[in-house]
Amino acid sequence: MRALDAARETCERHLPGLLDRLGEHPLDRLEKPGSPAVELFRSRGGPALVIPKAYSGLGAGPVEAVDVTRALAAASPSLAVATTMHHFSVATLFSLADSLQSSGVEWALLEGIVEQNLLVASGFAEGRPGRGILAPTMEARLDEGGKGYRVNGAKKPCSLSASMDLLTASVALPAADGAGPGETAVLLVPRQTDGLSVHPFWSSWALAGAESDEIRLTDVLVDEQQVMRTELGDSGELDELQTVGFIWFEMLISACYLGVASALAERVMAGGRGSASERAQLGIRLETAAQLLEGVARMVADGERGNAALAKSLVARYGAQDAIGDVVRQAVELLGGMAFIGSGDIAYLAAASHGLSFHPPSRSAFTEPFVEHIGGKPLRLA
Repeated sequence: MRALDAARETCERHLPGLLDRLGEHPLDRLEKPGSPAVELFRSRGGPALVIPKAYSGLGAGPVEAVDVTRALAAASPSLAVATTMHHFSVATLFSLADSLQSSGVEWALLEGIVEQNLLVASGFAEGRPGRGILAPTMEARLDEGGKGYRVNGAKKPCSLSASMDLLTASVALPAADGAGPGETAVLLVPRQTDGLSVHPFWSSWALAGAESDEIRLTDVLVDEQQVMRTELGDSGELDELQTVGFIWFEMLISACYLGVASALAERVMAGGRGSASERAQLGIRLETAAQLLEGVARMVADGERGNAALAKSLVARYGAQDAIGDVVRQAVELLGGMAFIGSGDIAYLAAASHGLSFHPPSRSAFTEPFVEHIGGKPLRLA
């Protein structure tokens, strides 16, 4: 299938040999806990994929990152989801490198991502229905010894929990006057930090290879240099760090499920299932999703990363989500009952494809802020 083959070529150019190595394992092996996929990704230099060449990374731009993610997801959905959490974190940090360096953030930790091939887990989810992603329950208090903050709380599910070397996580800082709510910040915490532990959480067989378990911080000491402060604008819009992170996340997580749908559509095309008209409709819906995400990627590459760009990325995400759902339903129907019975891969891919609807923000949480945005106000996800 032309578009998927092109994505695979992009992946091979940046991460040579990775798809071949993944292809040596059946899908169900790649999707289970203890999967070899993450370490295969690391062995091919994957952690440096979206880090600019100026910082010794592989320098894949947003368009290429979408293609690589699509290709990986067609081979192993769990790997694509897990590594998306790494990519959006490091893409955000390195795109704001100059301002972070000048703010005193511990840059040695970020340099180590490239030099030591480190993986970064992204701890923003807290598994609490109805609570926004920008309202963390993890809290920090000033350390009595004046060394920084003591942090307590949990992040779940948190992908790459078994393989991570660093954790980025949102946290509520204490108010400067000691009363009322303080600001939200992002922490950068090494895996070996005292008080950081990993606990079982993910019970589903779908995407079980993404290592999405609970990361718990118990009285963890975090230096001020490991804290990246965030703030809302005057109208409630996100700051640059949060906005850039959200755009990269929505773009890449959507590309994961585009890859899953692509794997199903490829089976339809290869088997000549259905009529030419049905296959054409399948391809149109699939590439509708792909072009929406490519549009976001080109927007990011052109330097758009403000509040309006965030709104565009979320519109593209929900448009792609709907198109991906159409593709999966039609592909499973065209493949037919015997194909479904004969291989667990089809049922697995169909089940895994539903994951996009669970990633934040939910459609219901986006609706009212988006209507206000259409009317001329900034998009306020908080």
